[in-house]
Amino acid sequence: MDALTKPTTETIQDTFPINGTDYIEFYVGNAKQAAHYYQTAFGFKLIAYRGPETGVKDTASYVLQQDKIRFVLTAALTPDHEVARHVLKHGDGVKVLALWVDDAEEAHRIAVERGAKSFAAPQRIEDK
Repeated sequence: MDALTKPTTETIQDTFPINGTDYIEFYVGNAKQAAHYYQTAFGFKLIAYRGPETGVKDTASYVLQQDKIRFVLTAALTPDHEVARHVLKHGDGVKVLALWVDDAEEAHRIAVERGAKSFAAPQRIEDK
């Protein structure tokens, strides 16, 4: 028996495919304690640190990784910092979700064209 609807052969193509998640950043009250907890309870490995010892005076961040999952735990070192105000208002939680795409500038342009609100244009940040 023939179907009453015609099968579609149309292929849907993603405008800017997401290859994965680069990292998730949490704003927390105590980054050192949170990093220790994630390492001890869940087996994450500490792979990077940024804070006063590395020349950053206002925040401390610990980068933890487990397989393809990467977390950045960031805490303020002063009570008037944006991170401290966010944690005071909302508690510990996700602040940044960084997605991995082939072309960040093109993905940003298309997302804004489709109604996304841009916090900042894509930019390249490098260090030594």
